[in-house]
Amino acid sequence: MRVVPAVDIRGGRCVNLVQGDYGRETVFAEDPVDQARRWWDDLAAAGTPAAEAIVHIVDLDGAREGACRVEAHLRRMTAAGIQFEVGGGIRTMDAVNAVLGAGAARVILGTAAHRHPELLAAACNAWPGQVAVGIDARAGKVSLEAWLEDTDTDAVDFARRAESAGAARIIYTDILSDGMMKGPNHDATGAVARAVSIPVTLSGGVSSLDDLRRARLLEPDGVDEAIVGRALYLERFTVAEAAAALRESP
Repeated sequence: MRVVPAVDIRGGRCVNLVQGDYGRETVFAEDPVDQARRWWDDLAAAGTPAAEAIVHIVDLDGAREGACRVEAHLRRMTAAGIQFEVGGGIRTMDAVNAVLGAGAARVILGTAAHRHPELLAAACNAWPGQVAVGIDARAGKVSLEAWLEDTDTDAVDFARRAESAGAARIIYTDILSDGMMKGPNHDATGAVARAVSIPVTLSGGVSSLDDLRRARLLEPDGVDEAIVGRALYLERFTVAEAAAALRESP
């Protein structure tokens, strides 16, 4: 199981939000590319093979505006040899092509995947293995538009539909856990993973190595990655310590 460090970008800086609230922002680095490079180097030092290592990039401005706002940053990351995935505001095929064309290993569709399943299917067909669906859920129901709009769609049902459309991965984020430093929603993540046969990434709320050790127990269900953001920035643990915790025998 892998640790995936996160870099959230807003206004050209590396930030972190609490429960997706743009009014509860902490700036952690002025240059998100430098931060991504640091995480990438830490993954290598922790023994993560380059073919498996990945950094999670979120375009927070794009998520609100519905258009990619970080393409220049992505091209700099590619030039630096960083492997990364990108989500936030990717809602057209042109945007999918632009992000993957800028060097992303994966593109993450969230709102677009829910609103326009035909777009999801087309993207999966055009870029097999490189399209993930981000399911951001509040109390088990899917939220859209940078978490500003709640729906009645059950997260597990949506995961099944995403897999049927050809998605290569589900990235499941529990909104009520995100940024709270109180632990992720392991149960909900496990329920999604057991409902599909594609890999699932746990996201939101990881605050301790014990959270990661518990996440490790979900690996038989298909959870093979854990995204970590705020806990790394607050130095609760290092990338190397996280990687070691996720490799421990259950």
